[in-house]
Amino acid sequence: MALNADKKQFQERNFINHSLMSGHNKWSTIKRKKGALDAKRSKIFSKINKEITVAVKESGPDPDSNPRLRLAIANAKGASMPKDNIQRAISKGADKDGNSFIECTYEGYASGGIAIFIEATTDNPQRTVSNIRSYFNKYGGNLGTNGSLSFIFDRKGIFTVPQGNLDQDEFEMAVIDAGAEDLQLEDGFFTITTALEDFGPMMKKLEELGIEPENAELQRVPKDNTNLDLESSKKVMRLIDIFEEDDDIQAVYHNMEITDELMDAME
Repeated sequence: MALNADKKQFQERNFINHSLMSGHNKWSTIKRKKGALDAKRSKIFSKINKEITVAVKESGPDPDSNPRLRLAIANAKGASMPKDNIQRAISKGADKDGNSFIECTYEGYASGGIAIFIEATTDNPQRTVSNIRSYFNKYGGNLGTNGSLSFIFDRKGIFTVPQGNLDQDEFEMAVIDAGAEDLQLEDGFFTITTALEDFGPMMKKLEELGIEPENAELQRVPKDNTNLDLESSKKVMRLIDIFEEDDDIQAVYHNMEITDELMDAME
């Protein structure tokens, strides 16, 4: 009875949250499609390489004692990154004479008042901030001050799990037990959302279940989405594409509503 009550409560909460999370899930779907259609695998590998390198420099080359490295390796495997590439990235991070990267965040607004939050890993912060400012200026936006968007985004754990042969009801109950706030199934992938503090427990639960997520990371999820007309949305998407093509930028988050019309235009 308790499990059924928990499931009912979760489903009610899931229904309430669906409208807020749907834009985020559509954005994830767009990125998966773009990754496949545009053959951006080398860019994905580059970003994962940096994450592995930073993780090793931060806490050493042993994934058993370095949770951040363990997660980076799991994401590398989810992206079908060859083992040799992973090992080279670990060796690079362990090289005391190698480049040191600095993790930075940048916040600003695109045209139409869309909030943009950027996470970067760079060996030259001056170059990075200069590039980011120029991208904003070129597309009618502006770079703001750090902390100016803290009220717009929540830090959430986001897990992408291929459905495969998983039973939806059983899987749902398992992730509820680990603290899932939201679970959605779309295009053969489960998207699990957790609170920041439940990221580790969810990762542990998936390991216990023998499930390797395609991707697991802390993301910044908007509390509300802003709806623009199609042409304005496409302009913002062009800016986001420019950001994502920059080698220094690891992740880009925004609060623009991803409409079905925009999804069709992106295909």
